[in-house]
Amino acid sequence: MKIHEYQAKEIFASYGIPVPPGEVVTTASEAAAVARKIDGPVVVKAQVHVGGRGKAGGVKLVEKPSDVEAVADQILGMDIKGLTVRKVLVTSAVEIETEAYVGLLLDRASKRITYLVSAAGGVDIEEVAEKTPELIHKLTIDPVVGFRPFHARWLATKLYKDPAQVKAATGIIFNLYRAFMGTDSSLAEINPLVTLPSGEVLAIDAKLNADDNALFRQPKVEEMRDLDAETDAEILAREKGLSYVPLDGEIGCVVNGAGLAMATMDVIKHYGGEPANFLDIGGSSNPEKVVAALDIITSDSKVKGILFNIFGGITRCDDVANGIKAAFAKKKPQVPIVIRLTGTNEDLAKEILEAEGYHALTTMDEAVKAIIAESKGAAS
Repeated sequence: MKIHEYQAKEIFASYGIPVPPGEVVTTASEAAAVARKIDGPVVVKAQVHVGGRGKAGGVKLVEKPSDVEAVADQILGMDIKGLTVRKVLVTSAVEIETEAYVGLLLDRASKRITYLVSAAGGVDIEEVAEKTPELIHKLTIDPVVGFRPFHARWLATKLYKDPAQVKAATGIIFNLYRAFMGTDSSLAEINPLVTLPSGEVLAIDAKLNADDNALFRQPKVEEMRDLDAETDAEILAREKGLSYVPLDGEIGCVVNGAGLAMATMDVIKHYGGEPANFLDIGGSSNPEKVVAALDIITSDSKVKGILFNIFGGITRCDDVANGIKAAFAKKKPQVPIVIRLTGTNEDLAKEILEAEGYHALTTMDEAVKAIIAESKGAAS
């Protein structure tokens, strides 16, 4: 789950990370009121769950408080990569001497939390990682030893030479780890971490992604969810307990099991198709989950065909077939459908579906080939 910059800054500040003062608002007049309280140059920043806000015109430096209302009015309502700006953060502007990058993530290759820092921080950090990876310093954290102050100091020396700045950065780096762990996050970033002419080190941006699987023990973080930043399909999937990720293809997928869902997408691409989603209904044969899955998939206008790929292990195929039958009785998609069922009680499942006029295939390859062919026919 993503949270906004202003929310991440609130969390960072609670863990002792210095951030500039500011407030989030929803109207231009409120932005002007905040600017008057700051009484100096401010930055008006769009609050949307997407990168590249500055390049899209969603981050503006405003020298005079009297100009803030007009600038905020321009940013509010702006479309940035498909997301509408409904809130802006009005924060104190600072004079920047240097910019650095500090970030924590869960590295799936090493299966450990990994720290990344670079003195070449800023908006082009992705380009730095691609073209000059030697400028990024990495520390993989041993889960037995944990992250210690001497680790933080070593990383800080990769950013600064001045002893006072190394000391300040050491505290920030260590506290960012505490914030990451304390909120069960999967990603935490400060980009940029800046130095001021006075030598002060300050986090002027903040990013924090919470692990959805840990939200049950992070109620305060869960309350920060912004439903305006999510699609209706994503909201419905969460309400119904479905794992759903929208993609750019035309083949809608309804699968039981995350591993099978990944394999299904791979096979679709192998045969020249493009998956429209990752959608795992889990081990349940609950018809309501299948109905919800169909609602989600059919709400995507790009979908030209739907593939049900079900492997019956603990879940019996006849239970799933009855779920599909009940779901189709409530909602029949207007695009081609291919069903693949194999495993426990698959013969009985095929009988149930054939009685309803549906033919179930056995192998994934033939099912994928069939839905790709039928979806191309539907699109022509």
